[in-house]
Amino acid sequence: MKPTLELREIHHDFSGLRVLAGVDLSVFPGERHAIIGPNGAGKTTLLNIISGRLHPRHGCVIYRQKDITRMSPYRIARLGVARSFQVINTFPRLTVFDSVRSAVLSRIGRRLDVWHVVDHQESVTRQTTNVLRLLGLLERRDTPACALSYGEQRQLEIALTIAASPELVLLDEPTAGLDVDESRKAIELIHQVSKNKTLVMIEHDMEVVFALADRISVLHYGVLVACGTPDQIRNSKEVQSAYLGTNLYVGRRS
Repeated sequence: MKPTLELREIHHDFSGLRVLAGVDLSVFPGERHAIIGPNGAGKTTLLNIISGRLHPRHGCVIYRQKDITRMSPYRIARLGVARSFQVINTFPRLTVFDSVRSAVLSRIGRRLDVWHVVDHQESVTRQTTNVLRLLGLLERRDTPACALSYGEQRQLEIALTIAASPELVLLDEPTAGLDVDESRKAIELIHQVSKNKTLVMIEHDMEVVFALADRISVLHYGVLVACGTPDQIRNSKEVQSAYLGTNLYVGRRS
């Protein structure tokens, strides 16, 4: 089976400060792959390189056997790659429905100034409604995004990510700021929205990681120190050494 995503010898730095040092990674179709590591490990930089927001100093990104290393984020998105952000990135003044509809429009190449026409397009309305139903936001469809609770805003951002029907979903800290109950709800949502898709996720919450990931990659000071199943990562002496005995492997929160 050929990988959906390949990273080959990815290097990056900021003004000479090394952030990534020769990262090689393959993610296969339908796989849920988590990238973990301490703050400053290079995780978000890696996601920015995959999505085209940054270009690596060296190395290449291959998506479905196509080199996308120097492509713009817009072109990469059009190829079927969508991402969320660690900081909530929604449209605060738009309603939930209009926010998700904008993402659906983006996928089909329509502009926001044709909304008066789109109102009569049953397919766009149906797709938007289906996404809201999947994410549990249908009852909030007419609510401005800025009036949602923090947890609902996280749900909305995931909705915006999947509304474009991507094949590769990139999630950056999807449970950041959520309490235990909200995180467990997010696990179920991510399970649902990632069905038949390939998922790459950055996450600090080990309960979320071990509940979702088929494989886990560990970044430490820009170096990929381990890659394996959740059980392999839990039991890796190299990972334990890198994290100096922290509770990284517990995967449970009280």
